[in-house]
Amino acid sequence: MPEQMYRHPLDLNRSNNINMIEIKNLQKSFGDLEVLSNISLTVNDGEIYGLVGKSGVGKSTLLRCINGLETYSGGSLRVNGTEVNGLNKKAIQHFRKDVAMIFQHFPMLTRKTVFENIAFPMRCWKYNKEEINRRVKELAEIVGLTDKLDQKPGTLSGGQKQRVAIARALSMNPDILLSDEATSALDPLTTKSILLLLREINEKLGITIIVVTHQMDVVREVCQRVSLMEDGKIAASGAVEELFLNQSEALQNFLGKDEMSTVGDGINLQIMLLEDDDSKKILSCLSRELQIEYSVCGGKMERYRDKHLGSLVINIAGQDLPQVKNFLDNNNVVWHICNQGDN
Repeated sequence: MPEQMYRHPLDLNRSNNINMIEIKNLQKSFGDLEVLSNISLTVNDGEIYGLVGKSGVGKSTLLRCINGLETYSGGSLRVNGTEVNGLNKKAIQHFRKDVAMIFQHFPMLTRKTVFENIAFPMRCWKYNKEEINRRVKELAEIVGLTDKLDQKPGTLSGGQKQRVAIARALSMNPDILLSDEATSALDPLTTKSILLLLREINEKLGITIIVVTHQMDVVREVCQRVSLMEDGKIAASGAVEELFLNQSEALQNFLGKDEMSTVGDGINLQIMLLEDDDSKKILSCLSRELQIEYSVCGGKMERYRDKHLGSLVINIAGQDLPQVKNFLDNNNVVWHICNQGDN
């Protein structure tokens, strides 16, 4: 008889530690090629965590280590207190019931209906017919496919197929959902709907979600914390809005430096605009109090989950930098020097 499949998120078999996933000094090589080097990070229970970076930096390999599809050569990777490398063949099968995965491409059983595709893992684990019927209908409602259960995958759009894949991944009541570039093959509007679905699943079911992506827009839309990877290493980590504010060299390398207008000689300053304070008023105060001239080179405003954060680039004369620096620092404004012209 299979284990009870209907569990309230607060009753899940989890440790009292807030860390769902703990990774310390993780190493992974393919032959002489090192693909993961000293990876250390923690993912908290119930959060949406992003792994972002360019193609080939090791994001998907790290994800496959988390669910036991790949072994690692050094370090520690513990999921809910269990060292993944220490699991035998039988234990890893049960482990993967709690660590589900969705992919960029959504493999469907083309001759089976949507209902049968969602039910497939439960049938493999020999759940009874009543449990399967109840769970599939429950999941179809969650992912918005109640009216598609009798259809074949060939009649579905890409977004609908990904919803089937998400429902199937949730069928075993996992503690963790791993998303490996799950929106990369979708158009922007469909991508947004899938990301909103993942966020809704996270909030309603309490499932920890790790999102692997090369798209910063995906991170901004759903992730609470993120690690930026470069060449198999963690280049920067933290809350998504903190990475935006800090504008590390690694983030600038990943995003590419914005083209901006420059006005003559001088210094370009990037002033970060925060939603919850008076930073948007800072330029008028700066001009009024310091009696200096500046030119606006460019700006943007972006959404980070439920916040709107932005930046504005201004050009000032080099001799004005000391007093502008003191003014911005005294007013707790986050700012960076973008580039410095001839002075």
